[in-house]
Amino acid sequence: MKSWKGSAGICINDQMEILMVKAFGSEKWAIPSGGIEEGETPEECCVREVKEETGYDIKIMGKLRVKETVIEGIQVKIHYFRVVKIGESSGINDPDDNIAEAEWKSISEMKMISHAYPEDLEFLLEEIKQYILPNDCESNILE
Repeated sequence: MKSWKGSAGICINDQMEILMVKAFGSEKWAIPSGGIEEGETPEECCVREVKEETGYDIKIMGKLRVKETVIEGIQVKIHYFRVVKIGESSGINDPDDNIAEAEWKSISEMKMISHAYPEDLEFLLEEIKQYILPNDCESNILE
């Protein structure tokens, strides 16, 4: 079976919005991610992919999890990192020319949009919750 390894960056801003991207010809959103290139670490891949797909420089704050699954007959292993943006976006500069838009999505928008990887939605909402709760004691904020 073919295999593919990649990295993804989960970036949450001060307004509790998560950075998402959408490909050309699709209405589905995903967090910035992409394939690990030869000689590249998962962390280096994450930094590069977020920059290419969103224009943001980022700093990795920690590794969150590794997802292993099969997509269309390909064994997929993707590393998820919590990241923070540094400065403002310089604009999308995707060498693969796949990314049409990059936007910050609120919790309510996250629940309404179509997701490229719907199995990640619960995990992403939990990450927002983890970001909020130390700063906001309202436990019903995600209800």
